[in-house]
Amino acid sequence: MTTARIHSIDTFGTVDGPGIRFVLFLQGCALACQFCHNPDTWDPEKGRSADVEEILEELELYLPYYRSSGGGITVTGGEPTLQASFVAQLFRECKRRFGLTTALDTSGFCDPDHAEELLEATDLVLLDLKHIRREKHIELTGQPNDRILRFARRLSDRRQRMWIRHVLLPGINDSAGDLMALGAFIGTLNSVEEIEVIPYHRMGVYKWQQLGLAYPLEGVPQPGESEVRRAQDFIERGRKGSVDRPQP
Repeated sequence: MTTARIHSIDTFGTVDGPGIRFVLFLQGCALACQFCHNPDTWDPEKGRSADVEEILEELELYLPYYRSSGGGITVTGGEPTLQASFVAQLFRECKRRFGLTTALDTSGFCDPDHAEELLEATDLVLLDLKHIRREKHIELTGQPNDRILRFARRLSDRRQRMWIRHVLLPGINDSAGDLMALGAFIGTLNSVEEIEVIPYHRMGVYKWQQLGLAYPLEGVPQPGESEVRRAQDFIERGRKGSVDRPQP
């Protein structure tokens, strides 16, 4: 039976897709985002091993809450596409046995062909676009964004339902030019239902300290509501400006 490395479970998630959701955090990530609030998920060998049946047994205890709220299951990480076969099997069983909706929270840093089976079983993709500029993306995450943008294109070509997420980092990815460029890219994608601008927070700093890691964003302020609204406005302006452009 397929097993995966599990970091943790949130049985009453309310921010990772519609309704109340069973949120499964997996181990392993190829990125090293400077703002990551779960750096303890990076190592693919950490956490515990679990199979699909174990996860389903725990999920089943809370089914009434998921069903009554229009919720379901969300798998996140780490990076869940690193364990794509497991997640695909889990999603298929959640749909077959319980009729739940499935959501994948991903950075998109994967080969789209590797995730095809998983996408077939996924109702909604929560795609995290961290920085639209390649060099700045490398500085922020340790990796270029080429693969991520290709993954976004694949989702668009598939007409896969997606929400775009963007963590707002003052002084790093909040310039008008960067935000409008992000919006212009989003404007070329099909089936984007929502764009979430998520204010940067420092709730995971203690994990960096526990791991003996220097926190790289010390001194970066947390954006307020007005800054989030400003970012949303620039992204939307960039998105609308791309409406008449041909699809790449």
